[in-house]
Amino acid sequence: MLVFLPVSLEEAFDAFEQCPDAQLLAGGTDFMVEVNFALRQPPAVVCLRKVEELKGWRLDGADVVLGAGITYTELMAPQLGDLLPGLAQASRTVGSPQIRNAGTLGGNLGTASPAGDSLPVLAALDAKIVVASKQGRRILELDDLIVGPKRTTLGPGEVIVEVRVPAALGSQEFLKVGTRNAMVIAVANVALVVDWAGRSVRCALGSVGPVVIRARDAEELISSRIDWAGRTLPDDGDLAEFTALVRSAARPIDDHRSTADYRRHAVGVCAYRALGRVFANHNGETLERTSWAS
Repeated sequence: MLVFLPVSLEEAFDAFEQCPDAQLLAGGTDFMVEVNFALRQPPAVVCLRKVEELKGWRLDGADVVLGAGITYTELMAPQLGDLLPGLAQASRTVGSPQIRNAGTLGGNLGTASPAGDSLPVLAALDAKIVVASKQGRRILELDDLIVGPKRTTLGPGEVIVEVRVPAALGSQEFLKVGTRNAMVIAVANVALVVDWAGRSVRCALGSVGPVVIRARDAEELISSRIDWAGRTLPDDGDLAEFTALVRSAARPIDDHRSTADYRRHAVGVCAYRALGRVFANHNGETLERTSWAS
């Protein structure tokens, strides 16, 4: 197997010209598992770890620009975590410290697993993903990039180079359900963003469909029922309807980790709790747990 170690994007693109069937390697936390089990045997690997253009993050006007090579550990750092608390919360749930040190945001996007922990947060933030090749750059929505389980629209020689998200957009929460507290693939996860200025709620669901799902009917309903001037939630009837719409948006399956029914129930509970946490952080009140959200 050939291994390319480019230190720039141009060198990475050159490697693809030499070997079009090469596999991109970022953190390798998913890819190397498949290699070790002989599920994948690519003729060559293009390792992106030393490509400087993919590292770090920066502010660009009202946006945070995240290099595709940024790790989960870096996403948890205080300065960036204050700007993107939902991504920081999601990153804390990923694997062990070793996995968080190796795994990257670009790798999570490129793997395109329905259970990818960063993906619901990026969906709720309306992230823009920048991909590049020898032919130039293009900007994609998450739905345009990931089109199925482990399926993307990346073309030959294309590399995910950065992700752009709004800086400190409202309040953000991420909740994850798994078979244990750490080092676990999500049975279900939910990201919720409340945009106080725009008076809207965004809710994205992971591990309950072939791709990340925006619960748009639930978003529209709860955004119309919140008392934005007083920053208070609506009554139990509206909250029950919101939770039901979140559940109905899910398209889960039965597998070895969970039943579809449990996944559908779990995302409803997580969305309800995430909404309650956002408002509790603002007004000190908490949502009482009800029978339909327990």
